[in-house]
Amino acid sequence: QVQLVESGGGLVQAGGSLRLSCAASGRDFSNYFMNWFRQAPGKEREFVASINWSGSITNYADSVKGRFTISTDNSKSTVHLQMNSLKPEDTAVYSCAARNRYSVEYHYWGQGTQVTVSS
Repeated sequence: QVQLVESGGGLVQAGGSLRLSCAASGRDFSNYFMNWFRQAPGKEREFVASINWSGSITNYADSVKGRFTISTDNSKSTVHLQMNSLKPEDTAVYSCAARNRYSVEYHYWGQGTQVTVSS
């Protein structure tokens, strides 16, 4: 079975850091872009960052640019999101998603991990 499993969420004070991980398994994701999305209560889900497995292509939402860094660990089939200088508005459920390079559909999703930033 195909699985994307997030981990690393938790409670942190404003200005602090957190490192999220997304472990991918069950299929060959070589032709997929890996993505992080987040959704806060009462708000729509928003794109956070994406990366290809080689790390040569990355994209970030303007709201996190300069603070968050997405990366891959190919040996462990894992994607990371290093979050620094966290703000209360970063509080959300963060989910990992995979999209085939030739598709517009995010076909695979993880269940998400909660990130809470206190002021």
